[in-house]
Amino acid sequence: MAALNGVARPVPSARVPELPKHPPEGAPRGGRVRELEGYRGLAAISTILFHVWQHYTRYGPDGARPPVENRLLAAMLSFEVVDLFFVLSAFLLTLSYARAAIDRTNAQPAKSFLFRRAVRILPLYWCAILFVWATRNPRLPGDWRDLLEHLTFTQVFDQKRIFYTIGPSWSMSLEIMFYGALVLLGPLAARACARVEDRSRRILICAAGCLALYVVPVLWLAVARYGLHIPVTEWPAYFGPQARFHAFGAGMLLAVVMVGLGDRGRLEPAAARLVRLAVPVALVLLTFLADTPEGPFAIFYHPICAVLWTALIYATVHASGDNAWHRLLRSRVLTAIGLVSYSVYMWHEPIMITLDRAGLIPTSQSAFPLAFVVMLAAVLPAATLSYWLIEYPSALLRRLRHPTRGSRDFYAAINQPARYDR
Repeated sequence: MAALNGVARPVPSARVPELPKHPPEGAPRGGRVRELEGYRGLAAISTILFHVWQHYTRYGPDGARPPVENRLLAAMLSFEVVDLFFVLSAFLLTLSYARAAIDRTNAQPAKSFLFRRAVRILPLYWCAILFVWATRNPRLPGDWRDLLEHLTFTQVFDQKRIFYTIGPSWSMSLEIMFYGALVLLGPLAARACARVEDRSRRILICAAGCLALYVVPVLWLAVARYGLHIPVTEWPAYFGPQARFHAFGAGMLLAVVMVGLGDRGRLEPAAARLVRLAVPVALVLLTFLADTPEGPFAIFYHPICAVLWTALIYATVHASGDNAWHRLLRSRVLTAIGLVSYSVYMWHEPIMITLDRAGLIPTSQSAFPLAFVVMLAAVLPAATLSYWLIEYPSALLRRLRHPTRGSRDFYAAINQPARYDR
């Protein structure tokens, strides 16, 4: 989840950069940036719904008993969106490197990239981890290993503690690892393409690398389950980077395709509408079929989800026309939730546990819808407060990398560089 994990939002700056009169090749239309913020808003709401669903699912000798008996309705309420966060993060952050490799422009320096990622991610993450760990470990030394692993993003390799402190924070481990992979692979791709004169070949080289990053984790899942027979409850085997980097590969491939195609390949309204209808149906059907934890649809659930989310994003940012779906994504409610979605992601589980222990959410499974409403009412204001007290001030630290205190145009490829820096 996030991560998860990267969440886009406005970045304060000393001045607003002048937008180019003609967007560079591969750039989505200007309004599409806000629509991606809307996707993050939807994903944040869905993340709350999913974990409330998990909280109200009962487990016994006969297996899991969800709060809704109808399997189709259960599938509609319980599909995961962590892969959407991963795909969005990889897509947005790879655009600069894709342009450097394909169109031979300047890429963001690794030091600057990592610094900006650090001040964007670490303050809120460390504050949340330290606060929650301290409340659950009132006597020192407490579970010091749990704290150390969460602060260093290594909990994803610990079978026992992977979901300790803040359960969804496991995705942030993968997000951080992706940043490291990107600053290594991006410049390598640019150097590999430097001597290739044919642009089409440069696109193929980049696409092949991204496709490999998608395929290798899928192969690992097949080997782990059907070759090594590793139980699905061995969390590091199925939640580690070797198993979950496929979503980042899909997002990177989308960035390469967008830069490579430019204005070509833009979907017509009818085709885009078909994709936007087909993807949610496919996600619900996939969740319905993945009901058996050890079945093939469950094992390959996340790689398939990554492809579906990638198709949905493509049909949004690279489609002709404007319609009700785009207007919904650009609505103030969704973009406002998208703005604070990182805080939503980090705080919603601790808030749910606190409300449950205080008896402020109902215990009956039939009250699942009411609990979801109560969670929204509690989490969204808390996330908004967290954004303004932690995220927004820490974002100001990015100016330290700008001697002139002006914004540098590292994200021209999405036509509004200052807004999307996650």
